[in-house]
Amino acid sequence: MATCKELEIYIKTTKVYELTFSKNSRAEDITGWTIYYTVKEKKEDSDNDAKIKKDITSHEDPTNGITLIELSTSDTNLDPKSYWYSMDYKDADGKVGIISEGKVTFKKAVRDTRN
Repeated sequence: MATCKELEIYIKTTKVYELTFSKNSRAEDITGWTIYYTVKEKKEDSDNDAKIKKDITSHEDPTNGITLIELSTSDTNLDPKSYWYSMDYKDADGKVGIISEGKVTFKKAVRDTRN
């Protein structure tokens, strides 16, 4: 079951989300899975028009269900406002699901050290 969660990211910074998958309180092997992270201005925008689109197939520790979604400074170089995001998966058997979705707000830091 997907969760609705609001996220915040400072623009022009790196950000890493660590996801851990488990089933019946045991780590789930995510070998062969694809994890998707998508950020759009409007939900109805096409995936091709996404502001951020990550397809993760190489996982940090797949047998223990651990993967990372890594965002670079160029990924987060967006206008400071709210967007829609979704974290989804496709498992090795082709089953798909939504991990989390909601609003992500990109914020401007007090001091902009990236100029």
